[in-house]
Amino acid sequence: MNVYDFDNTIYKGDSTRDFYFFTLRKNPKIIKYLPMQGYNFIKFIFHAINKTQFKEKFYTFFKDIDNIDAHLEEFWKIHRANFKSWYYDIQAEDDMVISASPEFLVKPMCDLAGIKYLEASRVDKFTGKYDGLNCWGSEKVRRFRAVCNKEIENFYSDSYSDSPLARISKNAYMVKGDRVYKWNELRRNAK
Repeated sequence: MNVYDFDNTIYKGDSTRDFYFFTLRKNPKIIKYLPMQGYNFIKFIFHAINKTQFKEKFYTFFKDIDNIDAHLEEFWKIHRANFKSWYYDIQAEDDMVISASPEFLVKPMCDLAGIKYLEASRVDKFTGKYDGLNCWGSEKVRRFRAVCNKEIENFYSDSYSDSPLARISKNAYMVKGDRVYKWNELRRNAK
């Protein structure tokens, strides 16, 4: 089984950030949340709130999106082009995506790409409220083990924050742009 992070791994960019700016262009009134989002970002930086709490505050703009399902469909019509083509060269039937991005945001693209298995942050698309923890770091391992008892043959990510998944994988790869490296190759070359 192959497991992939989503943002900056098989998707060029950060899908949540892209979704926010797409929404801001379509619905400028969400700018009203910016002061609160900025304030909570500062609280997160100074460890006054955790990542899940910060993201939940950030996602409050969801409640101002009319017909979010149609909005998502329009978003992916445009941003589908950001899906990296190299993925299709190695795609397997049992591939899984594990992402910190909201599940409702990533799922439409996984469906379009033919990826059947997805674990991501469970976020209410209407309120921005989390159901559980942000799917990040060691939480990704917990989520993987809760739904799958297979060995991870190949794991791909753009970030060393995914080291917990890399450690339980037979092979792990770091993705930078469209280039794929052995997991620690970039660290060794930086020394």
